[in-house]
Amino acid sequence: MALPNIFKRRKPAKKKVEEKKELKEKKIKEEGPEELPSVVQPRRVREKGLREAYRILKSPHITEKATDLASKNQYTFNVWERTNKIEIKKAIEDTYGVDVESVKIIRIHPKQRRLGRVSGWRKGYKKAIVKIAKGQKIEVLPR
Repeated sequence: MALPNIFKRRKPAKKKVEEKKELKEKKIKEEGPEELPSVVQPRRVREKGLREAYRILKSPHITEKATDLASKNQYTFNVWERTNKIEIKKAIEDTYGVDVESVKIIRIHPKQRRLGRVSGWRKGYKKAIVKIAKGQKIEVLPR
């Protein structure tokens, strides 16, 4: 009893591939070439915005010092370790709709802590102090 050739790969029919190419060419001739925008941005840059902010900003850093800085139009955020000033600036502008004047980054190193005989490490983190334009405000804590 012979086994059918169901396990062999079949090559695509050349006719179908050629027909698809011809259809695309006809469509281009009929409609004309697609008009490109004046400035073509890479896909990564166009899609960054609110969808990407969670990859940059962790949370607002709320301390007594941070609330004092808010009166000087400076807000503090915990950010991911690998982010830079440019990414932080874009994320803040997209998320809160404010104009960022400057960004300062501080890296807090991990510190060793002890509780009796048990010793361990407190995690380190990175925080950003963002200065926004005068007259604008970010509502970090809802009142």
